[in-house]
Amino acid sequence: MPGTFQKMKTYVTGEEEDKSLVDEMKDELDCCGSLSWSTRIKGFIICFGIGMGLSIIGIILIFLRKYTAFALTYSGGSLTALASSMFLMGPCKQIKRMFEEKRFIATIVMLVAIVLTICAAVWWKIPALALVFCVIQFLAMAWYCLSYIPYARTMVKNCATSCLA
Repeated sequence: MPGTFQKMKTYVTGEEEDKSLVDEMKDELDCCGSLSWSTRIKGFIICFGIGMGLSIIGIILIFLRKYTAFALTYSGGSLTALASSMFLMGPCKQIKRMFEEKRFIATIVMLVAIVLTICAAVWWKIPALALVFCVIQFLAMAWYCLSYIPYARTMVKNCATSCLA
């Protein structure tokens, strides 16, 4: 079983078994570098669960017509769920991977949509616009997440094309 966890860790973090001195120093600078793999998994699950919980509470708030609370709670949930993966890879590596070529546009759209959702709800006080930005936020987050699954984006594109044709 330890071999399976090691393979999963290598796949998720992208780290190889043999580390150079430079790699070890990078790990030390990374706040999650000192955490054990099981602690990272627990941190990911807890943080992701909190993020999903906040998003679900946000969706409930929309039915109660608390649009500002919805936008803030939903955006907070999105950010928390996004941050959960930092437990697996570490903050530095996660941020680098977020801005890789295949994720760059989805990352920018998602982050801008989160900021605009908060602006529309808090400062501009336009609930309909906040809802539009939340939908954009959701779609961008889904597209971003699909980028981590091999061929998932291609499959979604092909499915959408066949459904719309």
